[in-house]
Amino acid sequence: MTADTSKPVGVREASEREKNERERNERAASRWAAVRTAVLTLFPLALLGAAFWIGRLVRPGADDWCFLPVVRDEGASGMIAKFYLHDNGRVANALLVVGYGAFGVPGQQWYALVSGVVVVGVLRALTLAALGRAGLSAPRGMPLLVAATAAVIYLLATPDTYKTYFWPASSVSHTVSPVLACAAVIPLLRARSSRGRALASAVALVAGVFIGTLSEETSVVACVVLCAVLLLGLRDVPGPGPVRTRIWCAAAFAGIVIGTAVLYFSPGAHARRERFGADAGSMFGAEQLVAALRAFGEILVTVLTTWQYAGALAVGVLLGLSVRGGQRGPDGPLVRRPLLPVLAGVLVFLVSGCLCTVITYPVFGTGVVTAPRVWGDFLLVYVLLLTGVGALLGRELRARRWGARTATAVAAAVSVLTCAGLAVPLFRLGTEMQVRAERWDRQDRSLRDGAARGAQVLPYTPVSVSRMLEPFGGHGRRVWPAQCVAEYYHLEKVTYSTRLP
Repeated sequence: MTADTSKPVGVREASEREKNERERNERAASRWAAVRTAVLTLFPLALLGAAFWIGRLVRPGADDWCFLPVVRDEGASGMIAKFYLHDNGRVANALLVVGYGAFGVPGQQWYALVSGVVVVGVLRALTLAALGRAGLSAPRGMPLLVAATAAVIYLLATPDTYKTYFWPASSVSHTVSPVLACAAVIPLLRARSSRGRALASAVALVAGVFIGTLSEETSVVACVVLCAVLLLGLRDVPGPGPVRTRIWCAAAFAGIVIGTAVLYFSPGAHARRERFGADAGSMFGAEQLVAALRAFGEILVTVLTTWQYAGALAVGVLLGLSVRGGQRGPDGPLVRRPLLPVLAGVLVFLVSGCLCTVITYPVFGTGVVTAPRVWGDFLLVYVLLLTGVGALLGRELRARRWGARTATAVAAAVSVLTCAGLAVPLFRLGTEMQVRAERWDRQDRSLRDGAARGAQVLPYTPVSVSRMLEPFGGHGRRVWPAQCVAEYYHLEKVTYSTRLP
């Protein structure tokens, strides 16, 4: 290669200096961006670490008292039979309960760590897969920042973090289940060959069956999302192609239908419907629907006025400002008009949230408004939607080359403030859990010692946290699950006591 001699030497040297200066500035900016990303990532990771540490304070309560003796004495088959034949028909739910219940109390204490790592891992993999499918690249560490921030908001921003995240019996049904559904999308986004697409469809089918027997609410949300994808596919969905996307959606639909049928027609689900009067006629009656819609309106007010969700929008802006590329990504009406998928996402959130409230209302009644543990199925859609909208805003700001630095600073500040805002109630909850754990352990030792001495009837004092149900709640009026506690300690019965041993 020969030097360009068509320009004077001075001009060439000036051009080289400008080029070198530009490269140095780009390298410096890249290093600064990496440092900034690493520092920002420390905040959600530190908060998650604190939550994992607090998780050691979890002790059995409510349904756990009935699950643990069955897992201990009858194993996986006994737990599956209990769910399928008597409780609710959720076979996959039973398997997850066995997964942590087989380890007894330590299994409950490790649950927060394991489930938190799963949530962050899936969200990070989903972010990477989505960026790769769009032909975009992000600075190293940015996908982890997005995943960790979205995870802490999803897990900790609800009004009742204990039941949403720390209580395994609820978390596997309404918090982890939508994350597992998201994991089924990753093979589709990563598929590059016919074999990869076939594998993605097979994963969607199996995941659909699993989700269908795990959570009715997550199944509803998944079906709404799939319908939206198919409708948007009429306008050319970015990704592996409209036809392939439809095949994948059909496989996911089929799996959910199969799983839901197994659940719905199970003896356990039938018994549950009879127990709560939750047949289709009463569930979709005019009066019931109006009450459920009113309840969802109250839930929506609570969610939309929880300022910490702004952190998802902020981290999305940071992602949009930092990504590069896009020239090799898919093109089509949805790419050129991003407002359409955003509106579709808003509708998916509203419709899925409304339907979830409708199907849970017969069981919870007006209490669904104060039961955030059953909101997680559609709240993940909200968090991902805010993150996606933020990413689009960030891309737009970067393309216009206007206010990018200011937007970066504001988004970073909001991200940090979000973590700080979530830390305060988390540590307050940790203090309450510490008190309960100490009392629970003291009573546990007393009951075990009494059972070892051959006692058959022993006193039990309710020890609750976050309004968790305990035997003899309401000053002894609510007995359940006293008999489960007796079985756990190999006793004939426990009696109400107001004094801890």
